[in-house]
Amino acid sequence: MFRPVLLAAAIAACLAAPLPSAAAQDARAAETPARNAATEALHRLFEEEWERSMRENPEEASWRGDKRYNDRWSDLSPAAIQARMEGDRKALQRLRAIDRSVLSESDKLHYDVFAWDLEKAVERQKFREYLRPVSQRGGIQNAEEITEVLPFATAKDYRDWLARMRALPTLIEQTTALLREGAATGNTPPRVLMQRVTGQLQAQLVDDPAKSPFYKPFAKFPDAVPPAERAALQAEAQQVIRERIVPAYRRFAAFFADDYLPRTRESIAAADLPDGKAYYDFVARYFTTTDLSADEIHQIGLKEVARIRAEMEKVKAEVGFRGTLQQFFEHLRTDPKFFYKTPEELLTAYRALSKRIDPELVKVFKTIPRLPYGVRPIPDNIAPDTTTAYYQPGAVDGSRAGYYYVNLYKPEVRPKWEMMALSLHEAVPGHHFQFARGMELPDVPMFRRVGYFVAYGEGWGLYAERLGYDMGLYDDPYDRMGQLAYDMWRAVRLVVDTGMHSKGWSRDRAIEFFMDNSPKTRQDVVNEIDRYIGWPGQALAYKIGQLKISELREKAHRELGDRFDLREFNDAVLETGSVPLQALEKHIDAWIEGKRGNRAGPARG
Repeated sequence: MFRPVLLAAAIAACLAAPLPSAAAQDARAAETPARNAATEALHRLFEEEWERSMRENPEEASWRGDKRYNDRWSDLSPAAIQARMEGDRKALQRLRAIDRSVLSESDKLHYDVFAWDLEKAVERQKFREYLRPVSQRGGIQNAEEITEVLPFATAKDYRDWLARMRALPTLIEQTTALLREGAATGNTPPRVLMQRVTGQLQAQLVDDPAKSPFYKPFAKFPDAVPPAERAALQAEAQQVIRERIVPAYRRFAAFFADDYLPRTRESIAAADLPDGKAYYDFVARYFTTTDLSADEIHQIGLKEVARIRAEMEKVKAEVGFRGTLQQFFEHLRTDPKFFYKTPEELLTAYRALSKRIDPELVKVFKTIPRLPYGVRPIPDNIAPDTTTAYYQPGAVDGSRAGYYYVNLYKPEVRPKWEMMALSLHEAVPGHHFQFARGMELPDVPMFRRVGYFVAYGEGWGLYAERLGYDMGLYDDPYDRMGQLAYDMWRAVRLVVDTGMHSKGWSRDRAIEFFMDNSPKTRQDVVNEIDRYIGWPGQALAYKIGQLKISELREKAHRELGDRFDLREFNDAVLETGSVPLQALEKHIDAWIEGKRGNRAGPARG
């Protein structure tokens, strides 16, 4: 998975035709006054809405490398929230007033992407998700995380961060007000998740300001910050932490423990939220970009679990393990030979593994993205409560690389056999390729370059794990077991997510189903189950997306025969940018037809 940020118009989907070729765009009919007017209106809307999304979501702007709003937070006041929702409704009205029929084929695609995004944004307003601004995986309790992507290259960068620090108490107060309203209306996260937040808040309640997570950027300065200014910046930071930030967090921690936590819901199902059944149906459709029902997804999951178990039995036999599959799982979870002893050793191994993958990429791609990536540890204050790894995209302007974040907490529960599949998914050729190629799309609006559909992006990440076979990286049977374990992980999601949110499954039942079918450690399993509880529907997209991409690969190979080139197919999947599965299928169908039409060219193996 990639690390979620406030996305606004960047999270989009469409049910449009495949991307037109450059030649087709160049050959389009002469411009007409109607087309010119519609095109101008469309792109003006794109530009204005992008600017609005950056202005209203300063944190997202920072994540994107846009420094203009680095001195502020999002306004979470009721008036600002209502204004943003009204802005979405007005933007949709403006879009619908544009005559789509006269647009070029490429602009029709952009129009459809934007329309779907706005329609979904407006549709989900009724669920009032903003009343749940805190989860066990993120919120006001770790607001300093944004420093991971802030530049801190000049004195102004530090002053911007100080301005944000001074404004933090207002953001905490606004968050508190939203939580109060959520509690009053029954719109709360499950208590079993919120109990974790209490411990996360402790990291903010420091007596020494220099030990605050907010102070970390002031521990060192680049040469561009004059030495004469450094002491003053440090002194101001310590004062703000001591007099504003820590007292605000103490008030919030008391409110959270004494008032909010006892009023959170005991149930775990999204169906138990206000209008919860409709909400879960919505998020399942939204994340998978399909019309599959919860029952259909559940059955797909059960079928995949059975298939992958059979493959695991083969690996167990290959390594000569005598015992049941459950005993083999326990062996994989507990034998010391499968684990590094220290966080430092684990980080070194992750970085070495990434370097092993890099030179093999040319076997399965013709196009390698220009943006580099690095490997970083997940921050210590969130590592115990988050997943094994995640990817953070680079800046759109190329000023910041992409980063593969790995969890070093308790290395004794981070097995070596999972590291290959995990790295293929989160770094290359998984999320880094998908995001970097999207940013390099030529001549498209900004929201298309950074757009993200979970079914496409996570489906690609899971598909990328299997590309390790094509690159010759699964020569160790335990690494192959790791790939199957990760495939099983995503198949189990289909069963437990629908089970908990629509079929009345308990948290314990979901944990045990996961443990029965996967060698992942209990630490990971519990964190994963809690993630599905707190983020309904999102986890469904991975396997659904992978199955579609794999189906399209099989179709292309079957229909093209010896003319099928895996490198060209993989490039074709990524050249769409992030799109829903229906749009991807149309694009690949057109790609297949284009390859068929090139009969005079040389055949490819």
